[in-house]
Amino acid sequence: MKTDQQTTPVFLQTVSVAIAQLKQRLQQDYEQAYPDLREIVHLVLDEEEGKAWELSLFPHLLLPDLVEAHIEKLNLQPVETKHDDIFAPPQFNEIPAFALCG
Repeated sequence: MKTDQQTTPVFLQTVSVAIAQLKQRLQQDYEQAYPDLREIVHLVLDEEEGKAWELSLFPHLLLPDLVEAHIEKLNLQPVETKHDDIFAPPQFNEIPAFALCG
């Protein structure tokens, strides 16, 4: 049986991979919609990723909404994103639910 010490790094690595993939997809979506604002989009994504990590151990669940809200504050229209596959990568099935508690 895996202990919390063994499971925690795997969990954090899995979440880190998920958020990196999500950020990449969001970057592509927003760059496609606003090609002249590439650097601003990058800054928004980095800032909101930091906030998402502060708010939750599941930052990939919060990031799209945080980015959308930030984009709206810049008087830009949020883009349609469809990245449901990134929210629960297959690796999460390998981590027992009880290991996430505590």
